[in-house]
Amino acid sequence: MTSIRDSLARASGCSGRSLWGAAGGISLDDLLCGTALGGGAAQLTGRSVLVATRDQLTAALALIELDGSARRLIVCPPDISPEHLPAIIATAGVDAIVSDHDPDDRLAVALRVRCSPQVTRAKSVPRDRCATEWLLLTSGTTGAPKMVAHSFASLTAPIGGSPRQEGDVVWGTFYDIRRYGGLQIFFRALLGRGSFVLCGAGEPIGDFLVRLGSHGATHVSGTPSHWRRALMSPHARAIAPRYVRLSGEIADQGILNALRTFYPQARVGHAFASTEAGVGFEVNDGLEGFPASLVGAPGDVHIRVHDGSLRLRSARNAVGYLGEEHPALTDDDGFVDTGDMVERRGDRYYFLGRRSGVINVGGLKVYPEEVEAAINRHPAVRMSMVRPRRSPITGALVIADVVLKRESDPGTAGGPLVEYRQEILRIFHERLAAHKVPATIRFVPALEMAAAVKLARHA
Repeated sequence: MTSIRDSLARASGCSGRSLWGAAGGISLDDLLCGTALGGGAAQLTGRSVLVATRDQLTAALALIELDGSARRLIVCPPDISPEHLPAIIATAGVDAIVSDHDPDDRLAVALRVRCSPQVTRAKSVPRDRCATEWLLLTSGTTGAPKMVAHSFASLTAPIGGSPRQEGDVVWGTFYDIRRYGGLQIFFRALLGRGSFVLCGAGEPIGDFLVRLGSHGATHVSGTPSHWRRALMSPHARAIAPRYVRLSGEIADQGILNALRTFYPQARVGHAFASTEAGVGFEVNDGLEGFPASLVGAPGDVHIRVHDGSLRLRSARNAVGYLGEEHPALTDDDGFVDTGDMVERRGDRYYFLGRRSGVINVGGLKVYPEEVEAAINRHPAVRMSMVRPRRSPITGALVIADVVLKRESDPGTAGGPLVEYRQEILRIFHERLAAHKVPATIRFVPALEMAAAVKLARHA
């Protein structure tokens, strides 16, 4: 049994390492002998604790302090709808709330502990009292989110197989650490002997890039949508990372090439992960998709493709869902069906999109992500989003919204839209079947983003 704080205590070299939030920083040395929970830490031992803060730094401090002490941690994302909280509290047996503000008085939880963004010295620091269960909430677009149970071992299993970090490492992420993707980077920084820069609530991406640069960020992660927005910012060159990592959405060749060109000093890699399956694999050869040789190969993660769907089995998988209304997490062979559809072409598999997001055009399937990948190959395109529009004849039509790069925007530097439209259509006809070609292409200034800064795909 181990915990974050005990892992830090056993690691040499905490000196000089920090966690930085938007309003200030905390020394990791101070965390080993201090508390951000005032006098409330002892009351939370052995409890099921909902961590519901507005600020990421306070969330980080609470998670570090409570892991190994609380029986269960429910990690609440900042965008969770208040209407879902009573059901989450009841299902998870929450008997304490840790927050940096006053939670709703109507929530039926008596014990409430305030978390501060500052650490004060404590007389004693409880360590490894119990194996804490972590509950992460999925980011579904409809209904109450699912609660996915992980252990410290399953959350940190991907880090054990990572290459040892060289030199002084400063991680930063556009993710929120209260989602699986951000939490993974949080653990990589803490357990990999690095420092960590957290983004602030509502912080403009340009301001965060400047802060990353001021702290000398060497390793930066985010979704492809995060990175496309970063490259659109005038502050994109505030950072000079050694490693750029993408996950959370399909990393198409367009964004991989753009990042390699913009940050030539950096290794650019992308990873596949999900809250349920954990981190499946990382791809560092600069190409979209992943080598077919990974499927069926021996190793820490077993990869299978069944009916076009990617399935994973490993010690990184979640323990299961909390609540009787949810189906089993794994199949009879222990594999998690990720719902991500892939297609083999030659010696490589390519991601098509989510099974749940398919557009039905006259009985034929269209994956929005596959069409977006084709659009994003145009050198003038920064990003795109494909969506359905109802049709009385085919059931649905494919519609594409396209954001151009700043230098290609006809409002700033000329460039007739009709030519871009024709060139994009030429790419479609070269790469896609006729039913996948968008009926309409619109050039727009921006795309709608979901709370996790992925493209907001509405059913």
